[in-house]
Amino acid sequence: MDRRYWLNNSEIMISVSAARKIIQQAVTTLSPVQMNLQDAAGYRLAVDVVASLDIPAYPQSSMDGYAFSFSDWQLHSELLVEGEMAAGSHQQLALKPKTAVRIFTGAPVPDGADTVVMQEKTSVTNNQLQIHDEQLKQGANVRLQGSEIKTGALALSAGTLLTPAAIGFLAGMGITAVMVFPPPAVTIIITGNELQTPGQPLAYGQVYDSNSFALKAVLQQSGVKQVQVMKVPDVLDTLSSQLEQALQQSDLVLLTGGVSVGDYDFVTEAAKRCGISARFHKLKQRPGKPLFFGTKDTKLVFGLPGNPSSVLTCFYMYVLPVIAQMIKGQNGLSIIQAPLNKSYQKTTGLTHFLKGYYDGQTVSALGAQESYRMRSFAGANCLIELDEEVTDVEAGTLVSIHLLPV
Repeated sequence: MDRRYWLNNSEIMISVSAARKIIQQAVTTLSPVQMNLQDAAGYRLAVDVVASLDIPAYPQSSMDGYAFSFSDWQLHSELLVEGEMAAGSHQQLALKPKTAVRIFTGAPVPDGADTVVMQEKTSVTNNQLQIHDEQLKQGANVRLQGSEIKTGALALSAGTLLTPAAIGFLAGMGITAVMVFPPPAVTIIITGNELQTPGQPLAYGQVYDSNSFALKAVLQQSGVKQVQVMKVPDVLDTLSSQLEQALQQSDLVLLTGGVSVGDYDFVTEAAKRCGISARFHKLKQRPGKPLFFGTKDTKLVFGLPGNPSSVLTCFYMYVLPVIAQMIKGQNGLSIIQAPLNKSYQKTTGLTHFLKGYYDGQTVSALGAQESYRMRSFAGANCLIELDEEVTDVEAGTLVSIHLLPV
C-alpha cells in the first residue's frame, strides 16, 4: 500500500459531515439469509411476503352465539335451533330453511348462514330461537373469507421490521421461514496494557475495562447477537495478528484505544499491515477526535478512542448508522430539534457532542462532559450536536439532539 496515502490521510482532520459521507459510501448491505420465523423477531425482511391462501380460509364466527340467514329470520322471526359448530370442527354444515345453528367463536359459518347473533342477545324456548337485538344487521359478527388477506396479496414488503405483531401475522398464514437481512458479525478488540477485568484486583496504574462491556451492551441493544471480544496487549505483532483474524471472522471490527499518536498506539500501523485502506483518522469533533475508519473489501474497521465517553459517542454517531445501513434499517438514532435550557459556550472549529437530558420540552447539557467520564453519560438520554462553526449558543436556541435508545 502506498505509504504516502497513509501519511496524508493520517494528517488530514476532516469534518463530521465529510466523515458521515465517507462512511455511508463504504457500506454494503449484507446478503439475505433464510431464518426460522420464530427466531426472526427484530430482523428486517429482505423480500416481499405474499399470501399463499385466504385468511380466514373460510367464513368464521367472531362470537359465541347463533348463525342464521338474516332474510330467513326477517320472514319468520323465530328459528329452530338445529346443530352446533365448534371452533376446530371439520364438518361442513348446510343451513336448512327456518333454522339456526349454535356456533362458537372461530368456528366455520355454515353454508346458507350470513349473520351471527351473540348469545347474550337471544333466548331459546322449546328449541326455538328468539333474537333480541334491534341493532342487528345482515353480516354481523361474521369474518368473511379473505377479509384479513387474500391469496396473492402482498402481506409484508421487503424492509419491514419483524415486530411481534408481524411475526404473529405471518405465522397466522402458515409461514415458517423468511428471508431477512442478518445483523453483522462484530469483533471488538480492546487494547491497552493498563486494562484490568472487572472483578479482579486493581493494581496501581491499572483501570477497569468498561469499553468492551458498553460496546457489547449497545450492540446487543441494536440487535447484533454475534459479538466476539478480544483483549490484546499493546504489542504491534500481536495486534496485527488478532486484527487479521477478526477480519476473517467478522463484517465489522471495532478497536478501542491505540488510535492516537503515542509510542504504544499501534492501531493504524496494524491496520496497514492487514491491508486495510485508511479512509480517515482525525475528525473535527469533541469528544473522539482521533477516530480511525478503514475498509478492506466489504469489511469495515473503526478505531475508536480509548476514553469511555468518546467510545460510546462515536458508536452512536458513526457505527450505529453503519449497522442500520447493513440491514436496511433506520439510519441510527432519531434526531429532533429542541430548545437549549441554558446558554452554552464552545470554541469554533470542532463539532461538539454533549451528553444531554431532554425532558420533553427543553434539553440540558449535563455536567462532566470530559471524555473519560461516564457517570453523566449514564444519566443522559440524548446527545446534543453543536456544529463546528457555532461558538455561543443562547438559552432557547433550537439545537439538534440525538435521542438515545431506552
